[in-house]
Amino acid sequence: MKIRDVKAHCDIPCAVYDPGVAQYAALSVVRFLDLIGEMPENIDSKKDLAHLTRLVQQKEEHAIEVKDAVRTIWGDYFKEPQMEKFPEIHELSHSIMMTASKCKQDIDRQNGLDLVEKVNRFAEIFWATKDVNTETKKSLNPPHMDIIVPVLSD
Repeated sequence: MKIRDVKAHCDIPCAVYDPGVAQYAALSVVRFLDLIGEMPENIDSKKDLAHLTRLVQQKEEHAIEVKDAVRTIWGDYFKEPQMEKFPEIHELSHSIMMTASKCKQDIDRQNGLDLVEKVNRFAEIFWATKDVNTETKKSLNPPHMDIIVPVLSD
């Protein structure tokens, strides 16, 4: 028997969604922006140039990861009941896409901070649609920023 076409109704198994991927990717964008900012103004060596190139490439890949994770949750998880309860989700998702693009286009740290803030709001809304309480915790990884996480029950 030869299988010709396989189709699924969503990108990942049902009910397996978590904005944590987008949050940690956004934190990574800020971290890469910080590392880029620590580089010397004048790049004099091939080693420094290679390092800068890699930092920029990783910053851009993590910004894309934010966009992919948010787009998947927004497009596959959010349905009419969640959208009615949180009508801001459309504008917020679009704003995350635009801010992640700014992070790719520039090295302004404020864009990264804005991205983390918006992705945290996205996470807060996501968990609220599941009736899960959230809390703010300091990330254990640099740049040690606040992130919204679900309150895990015992």
